[in-house]
Amino acid sequence: MSAENKEMVVHFYDQLFSHGNLEVIDKFVGPTYTNHNPQGVDGPEGLKRFITYFKGANPELHHTRYRILADGDLVLLHTRSVAAPGATPHVVVDVFRVEEGRIVEHWDVIQPVPDTTVGGHDLFSTLSAPAENGPDPLVSTSESKRIVTRLFHEIAVDRDPSAFERYAVDPFYEHNPQHADGVAAAKELFTGLFATHPEVTLDVKRVIAEGDYVAVHHHLKLNPDDPGFSCIEFFRVRDGRIVEHWDAVQPVPAASANDNTMF
Repeated sequence: MSAENKEMVVHFYDQLFSHGNLEVIDKFVGPTYTNHNPQGVDGPEGLKRFITYFKGANPELHHTRYRILADGDLVLLHTRSVAAPGATPHVVVDVFRVEEGRIVEHWDVIQPVPDTTVGGHDLFSTLSAPAENGPDPLVSTSESKRIVTRLFHEIAVDRDPSAFERYAVDPFYEHNPQHADGVAAAKELFTGLFATHPEVTLDVKRVIAEGDYVAVHHHLKLNPDDPGFSCIEFFRVRDGRIVEHWDAVQPVPAASANDNTMF
């Protein structure tokens, strides 16, 4: 059902955010819809109220999709969103859970796009060969997922930054605006993070993979009292090694319009 879920979610998203068509909510959103956006509320009627407000406030909203992944009952959209001409663009990553043809749950991470980046790359394009934003159906999804989950386990649980040497390969393209390219730079980043924040945790909530792309949604906390950050990271796996990385990071707010958490 992954392909059908992907087609439905893309249609739903375009109709909702490009055209403000509320009828798709009646057609595709389940009555138990749970929203993890900290400003959102649950249920189809709550979603209608939000879209009515949001489209009214942003009539010139434009979005460009870069990646769509479907894995089981989950569909992920990686989007560049601009509220109006000249406004600051945002990275928006939406994850939808589909049950019997209806969207029943939603998570997202939203991050403003900075003017400059350390590596000189934008936050969306694909630089590794072949330069395709969509998943490669010839690449094993299960193998890509295995490689990325092993990297995360060895980083988050074993706290071993040398894992990048085993699972990634140069040229390793980095799209996080604050970090440099290369396996050595990634290893140095986590070495410094563990030294500066010895209580840091990365709690993986869900992994979504299709072909050569793997997305990991996790809760990053610098210490036990830190509300932390909701992070969705993308990895591209080619020939058994990770070659490229993108992410979106959003601080977890102190207060929320719902009790669902961002996770």
